[in-house]
Amino acid sequence: MISETKIDAAVRGIFGSIAFPAEPARLYDPLRYMISIGGKRLRPRLCLTSYALFKDDFPEDIVEPVRALEVYHSFTLIHDDIMDKSPLRRGCETVWKKWNPDIAILSGDVMLTDAFRRAASAPVNVREKALSLFTRTAAEVCEGQQYDMDFESADEVSMSAYEKMIGLKTAALLACSSGMGAILADAPEAACKALYDYGWNIGMAFQVEDDYLDAFGDEKVFGKPIGGDIVNAKKSWLTVRAGEKTTDKAAFLKAFSAPAGTAEEKAAKISAVKDIYLELGVDKDAVAAIKDYSAKAMEAVEGIGLGPVRLESLRRFAAALIGRVR
Repeated sequence: MISETKIDAAVRGIFGSIAFPAEPARLYDPLRYMISIGGKRLRPRLCLTSYALFKDDFPEDIVEPVRALEVYHSFTLIHDDIMDKSPLRRGCETVWKKWNPDIAILSGDVMLTDAFRRAASAPVNVREKALSLFTRTAAEVCEGQQYDMDFESADEVSMSAYEKMIGLKTAALLACSSGMGAILADAPEAACKALYDYGWNIGMAFQVEDDYLDAFGDEKVFGKPIGGDIVNAKKSWLTVRAGEKTTDKAAFLKAFSAPAGTAEEKAAKISAVKDIYLELGVDKDAVAAIKDYSAKAMEAVEGIGLGPVRLESLRRFAAALIGRVR
């Protein structure tokens, strides 16, 4: 088993040395830029954590498929920011804002191609399996994004439909990352599936937590303004749950669709919707759902003979990822 200290060092090394073609610069500079403003590298870190359960070192031939996970994730962010017209990402200008939408679209396209090139360089003995998982996941993330956009014009969304959407858009890539680590380690099929399920459940918990924190988090900890989903009338786990529980849907929809053009309107809308959430208890429901998904993540890996030390490493990863709600 590989220590968490070595995993941290491997992540730094893998992305400190990543390279893209030099020319044409206006095509590839946005790729370098996206990696340079990268966040916590959760997906490659999860992949290496999963791999480390079965091996004692990180060989060179797994580096590119690990990079592929982050490169693909960065591609989705470039295109998401165009669709959402978001000016900032991780406190920096988004690619379309820094360059222009046309460059952002084309750079996103080549970043997607680059991700598949890296995934296709997985070790020969597991290449077909790794690439099959990566390809399936890439399509699922796009499907989730489409459902998310479809929900923008819907008055109501069922919880089953919402959870399907976040399962595709968010959980699938974390599941792929965890499952990919086991595949690259040539772990038994049962272990690969269990680790995929682990990643999927922590991905679901992560998204529900994100939705919760958008309404009830600390802006300094959350890293972005509180109430953004409410201001933009964006469907979230809390919105969907409130729609299920309320006995006065007209009043809830009126509050949720209220104008938010001025600072005063934004503050009033956020306050009104949060009051409804608290009255209905959907804040407590969200916390319970986060805990439930977290428990399911650990249940998924408890029966595959990992032993207490390896299970504890997975528990710590989950706690670090889903530890913002107290």
